Amino acid sequence: MTADIIGHCWHCGTELTRADYGRENHCLSCGKATRACRNCRLYQRGRPNDCLEPLAESIADKVRANFCEHFDPAPRPSASPISSNTQDEDHLRQAAESLFK
Repeated sequence: MTADIIGHCWHCGTELTRADYGRENHCLSCGKATRACRNCRLYQRGRPNDCLEPLAESIADKVRANFCEHFDPAPRPSASPISSNTQDEDHLRQAAESLFK
């Protein structure tokens, strides 16, 4: 009997089951926390607290495990914060520099 896949690791994309989202659980492939903001369907950069839930308590580190009561595993989390932040910063820097040419 195989476990039902309900999501993927926010960092490496490994398939995760409901049992993989415990507070102390980590991805077996990359070792990153699975019950973290980055793995939640409510996570959205740019929103207050980077969360679609307005009543969610503020969580500073979005990649560490937390006790958020609004956590709901995302079927397909957004890309790794390291690569996406670097690309976003480069794009924003180029746009700002083009304003002053």
